[in-house]
Amino acid sequence: MPFFYDTPGLRYDSGATYDGAPSPQQKGKKMAKVKLGLSTLSPQEITELTNRIITMMTGNANFPTPNPPLATVSAQNTATTASITSYDTAKAAADAALQTRDDQVAAHKALLTQLGAYVENASGGDAAKIESAGMSVRAPTSVPVGPMTQVLEVVLSEGDFEGTLDTVYKPVRGAKSYEIQVSPDPPGTWTAKMTATKSSATILGLTSGAKLWVRVRAVGADNQPGPWSDPATKVVP
Repeated sequence: MPFFYDTPGLRYDSGATYDGAPSPQQKGKKMAKVKLGLSTLSPQEITELTNRIITMMTGNANFPTPNPPLATVSAQNTATTASITSYDTAKAAADAALQTRDDQVAAHKALLTQLGAYVENASGGDAAKIESAGMSVRAPTSVPVGPMTQVLEVVLSEGDFEGTLDTVYKPVRGAKSYEIQVSPDPPGTWTAKMTATKSSATILGLTSGAKLWVRVRAVGADNQPGPWSDPATKVVP
């Protein structure tokens, strides 16, 4: 049956109280908590922390019976250190092997490229002969688009700000860019205004209230322009 003491706070030789009552030194004092921060430490930092703890706790009268025993903690620290060393050694070997592999693959590609050039020249560009060497044949380059056709369906609308017009038009296949010219009313005196890369543009710097004419033409990859579109007209907002 449980044995009870009549004197609260009566202490063992170790300093602990028989009945769990706080000592006079503990009364009114907030109990401190241990902070290890293990989740933020690297494996190497954990072993270094463990070495420091073992050193500080060995022979420390404040902690006469560590649980787990320091010998157990020390043995685990030794095993962990050995595993870290083993991993580092293996990783260094793997990194070296990876570099060797990449060097060999690069050399391999260079040889195959050289051999491909030989097959291309020796075959005279004959697809059947190239394929007989176990190599694939490149797809033929696309047929040139040819001269640019006329830009169609030019539409003008008010821009978001005064002195601007928005224009859209039907895209021309193969066009690299579009030249846009403007003319006052009546049309005839055309001035280059801008170059667009899409089938829409905002024309800036226009005179509000003026009736303006706009025409567009496509420019191909060879920088050769096509014919001008039919002009469209709009009063600038």
